[in-house]
Amino acid sequence: MSAPANSVAVIGAGDYIGSGIVRRFAAEGFAVHAGRRNGDKLAPLLGGTVTGRSLDAREPEDVTAFLAEAEAIAPLVCVVFNVGANVQFPLIETTDRVFRKVWEMACFAGFVSVREAARLMLPRGAGKIFVTGATAGLRGNPGYAAFAAAKAGLRAMAQSAARELWPQGIHVAHLVIDAGVDTEWVRARVTERIGAEALAAQPDLLMPPEAVADAYWALYNQPRAAWTFEQEIRPFGETW
Repeated sequence: MSAPANSVAVIGAGDYIGSGIVRRFAAEGFAVHAGRRNGDKLAPLLGGTVTGRSLDAREPEDVTAFLAEAEAIAPLVCVVFNVGANVQFPLIETTDRVFRKVWEMACFAGFVSVREAARLMLPRGAGKIFVTGATAGLRGNPGYAAFAAAKAGLRAMAQSAARELWPQGIHVAHLVIDAGVDTEWVRARVTERIGAEALAAQPDLLMPPEAVADAYWALYNQPRAAWTFEQEIRPFGETW
C-alpha cells in the first residue's frame, strides 16, 4: 500500500466524537495525527495510517509542534479542532478558575489551533479548518455561563477567520452540534434527568459520534463554489 498523499490533524481526539472523526478520515485514506490529553487513551486508534500523542491544546508551542508533525507525515490538508470543555455549574458556584479553564480549553485553544493551521496552509493557498461548536455558542442557558461564553467566543473567532481566510483558499467551517452526543457521560446525565425507560423509548434523542464524523466528511468534500461556514446538526428526536 502506498503512503497517504495527505494528512489530517484532529485536536481533541477523545473517546467519542474525536475518535469517530479520526476513524472516518483514516478510512478515506488519509494519514491522521490525533492529539488529546492523556495520550495513552489513543491506543485503540493507533496503527495503520493513524498516529497520535498527548497534546495540551492550551499551550501554543505544543499545538505548533503537533501540527508540524502532521505536516511532516504528508501535506496537511485538514485540521479539526474538537476540544469540548462542557461543564455545568450555577452562576454563583462558577469559580474564576473554572471560567478561565473552560475559556482556555474551548476558545483560546481553538484560536491557537486555527492560527497555526493557517500558517501551514496559506503558502499552498488551500486547506480545511473545522471547529466543533455547540448550541451554547448561540444562546446561553442556566448553568452554562462558562461554557456558553467560551463557545460563543470560539464561534466569533471562527467566523472572523473564515472571512479572512476564505478569499485565500482556506475553508473554515463551524459545526454546531445541537444535541447530546451519545457518550457515557451524556447518557448518564440524560438517564438521571428523564430515566432509563424514557431514554430507551427515544432512540433518536442522542446523536451517534459517527454522525458528527460524517458531517465533517461532507464539509471536507464541499466544492469551493458552495462552501458552508456554519452548519447545525441535530438528531431526529431533538426538540428545537
